[in-house]
Amino acid sequence: MSVRLFTTIALMLSGVLIVLFAGLTPSNPATEKTRFARKVNLALRRTAHHLLRKAGDDTSRIAPVQQPNAQTFLIRLDHTFDYDQLPQLLKESFAVHAIRENYDVAVLDCARGELQLGYNINDLVGTGQVPCRGRSQKAGCYTLQVTFNTVQDESPQPVMAWWLLALGACLTGLGYVVWQKWPSRQTSTESPNPDSVSDGLLRFGTSSFNPKTLMLQVGTNRHTMTYREAKLLQFFVEHTNQVAERDFILKSVWEDEGVFVGRSVDVFVSRLRKLLQEDSAVRIVAVHGVGYRFEVQV
Repeated sequence: MSVRLFTTIALMLSGVLIVLFAGLTPSNPATEKTRFARKVNLALRRTAHHLLRKAGDDTSRIAPVQQPNAQTFLIRLDHTFDYDQLPQLLKESFAVHAIRENYDVAVLDCARGELQLGYNINDLVGTGQVPCRGRSQKAGCYTLQVTFNTVQDESPQPVMAWWLLALGACLTGLGYVVWQKWPSRQTSTESPNPDSVSDGLLRFGTSSFNPKTLMLQVGTNRHTMTYREAKLLQFFVEHTNQVAERDFILKSVWEDEGVFVGRSVDVFVSRLRKLLQEDSAVRIVAVHGVGYRFEVQV
């Protein structure tokens, strides 16, 4: 076997082992937990919004969602709501945000924190009969508590994965040493492809956006955006194909600047639609009574 052939085989084998190790390595749990919590936050606020509207309340402020631990989420409802409408509304909200975990629902009294009503999602999915439905509910303040029954996998990484990584590193090092000592017939003088270098652009549909220069490229047209237009567009790109509530958009985009006007979102969404109208793969869809969804077709 020639030295070059041995080197090639060693490099290929090490690459296979490293890929296998990567498959055994779990994704970053902190990132997943943050993304999950954000989706639950939006789903609970959507549910509270529709519960209050069905109760004839269009003016009350929706309280922030509290998260005492990784599995439990709380939202306070200062006005009485129809418990019979809660199961289906909550199920729909979780479906909108692609939340499929098993969960328990408890309705607590705000003053003492005592359990008043509650059920598990399996009651609704399995039999369609939710416990406590049809019971009378006193007027007052209630806390809606949702607890997810997902068990986080915190088991240590298998020892075999570390052996595979060590073996792959050894083979890679051996192949590199042999390759360096064996004379090469060609010396590459090619410069790297500039297209492969990260340029800091945010790409979506057939458009691209540079947050540093505030330059938007839509097809062959280029637009210089204002600071707030750019900030809203960046928010939408980071939440592509997700339903974002109006309050959440306002707080994320404008609250730190002291600008907190209810119609600001509508005005700037209208501007973005005009700028992006030539990109048929991009739409900013209004979700009635909730907010907007930035849709991008792949």
